[in-house]
Amino acid sequence: MERTGRGLAGLVLAALLGVTGLGTPASAAPVAGASAAGEPAAGASVSRAGDEGAAPSRPSYGADLRADATGSRWTGRETVTFGNRSAEPLREVYVRLWGNGTDGCGTPQAPSPVRIGRVTGGTPDAPSVGCTAVRIALPAPLPPGGRATVGFDVSITVPDRLHRFGRDGDHRYLGNALPVLAVRDAQGWHLDPDVQRGESYYALASDFRVTLDHPTGLKVPATGTTTTRPGTPGRSVTTSTARQVRDFAWAAGPFRSGSATSPGGVTVRAYWTDGTPDAWVETARVEALRAVDDLGKRLGRYPYGEVDVVLSDRFAPIGSMEFPGLVLVWADEQGGAVVHELAHQWWYGIVGNDEYASPWLDEAFAVYSADVVTGDDGAYCAEYVSWENDTQAVTNSMGYWAAYGPGWSRFVYTNGGCVLHDLEKVLGAPAMAAMLKEYVRDHWYGVSTTAAFRCAAQAATTTDLTSFWREHRVRTGAAS
Repeated sequence: MERTGRGLAGLVLAALLGVTGLGTPASAAPVAGASAAGEPAAGASVSRAGDEGAAPSRPSYGADLRADATGSRWTGRETVTFGNRSAEPLREVYVRLWGNGTDGCGTPQAPSPVRIGRVTGGTPDAPSVGCTAVRIALPAPLPPGGRATVGFDVSITVPDRLHRFGRDGDHRYLGNALPVLAVRDAQGWHLDPDVQRGESYYALASDFRVTLDHPTGLKVPATGTTTTRPGTPGRSVTTSTARQVRDFAWAAGPFRSGSATSPGGVTVRAYWTDGTPDAWVETARVEALRAVDDLGKRLGRYPYGEVDVVLSDRFAPIGSMEFPGLVLVWADEQGGAVVHELAHQWWYGIVGNDEYASPWLDEAFAVYSADVVTGDDGAYCAEYVSWENDTQAVTNSMGYWAAYGPGWSRFVYTNGGCVLHDLEKVLGAPAMAAMLKEYVRDHWYGVSTTAAFRCAAQAATTTDLTSFWREHRVRTGAAS
């Protein structure tokens, strides 16, 4: 998502504030070979630091969905196969219906936009947590090391509003619409509520294969590597395959489109609405090609092969939003928003985090990474960083910030980004860059925590950082 603020960084913030910068790329197969950035080679075993013992583990999703004539309603079947890497039997799973976050359980006349039914592989309870969660009791406890599959029919109706999951004119956006599994870790099941400001999401790296049957007149950018073939008369079938991503998103509409490959070998597919000025589109495309390579050199080569950038000049009310391999970007003259959203392909995408409990671990890190790419040294921090009371900290949860209300993002985005700028001053730029690259490598497809990052930073310097964390409000055991 994005924020608002000052100078170039402020322009990026403005594009971010309406939504959250969550860009996580997803494609079928990782690019072969390790890069000079030091990320794991394709096909190599990967350490999932931070999610050891989490379940359901290694989820693999399959979905076959068919759209109506406008892409406003999608129906079909979804299955998910998962393992149990924890030490305890797994007796249940929870399916998160995040697309219901705004509407909740709806009404008989206007039911929830995302519904599941005809469940196989377990027995479902009634939806809970504002109809964003469905518990499915497994027929028998799944022992450690075991694997199981559940399946269900899916009905998705795109809400009539401009939103990450919504519509605008002839264009439909389906972010957080596909049901995904909740996570159980040492803290138990994560069944946090949806928050209208920011994100509540927490997911493990998963594989997806999604088939979308749609009218031929609709282009369908989506997470992953996509291929489109003719379907029945007047229709096409787009198949998207994504490995090691945390979610799946797509859009549908009469987009204009263009594709280019960065010098580093990443395919950047751009899709834009008719009303978006051509000059703004070109600026965003140039910035995306530059950023995906620059971020890859700094943090580890982008592993998914391609990324879709969906542009509109009408996203101002919602800002910009990141998903694996697909970003929704509020297009403007500067094009800075796309850099932040692409930074999310690493921060929340490759390096995951619990976005409800620790939003700073993706938003602040995306802010700092985008600043480094665009040449912003954080001089704005002296003017913009402030706090209103002693309970506020960059590490507070979305439970805390949702209660705070509008304006919360400046504490997570601006103040959080400035924590990292100031840490760079303590460590020195070369040591900071080396530490972040190593941190990404150590948490590749895993999960970051504040405690783990503090340890990594402390290991990179002989200076005791205890007072730094206290002064910058980087706390463990954050307020909720």
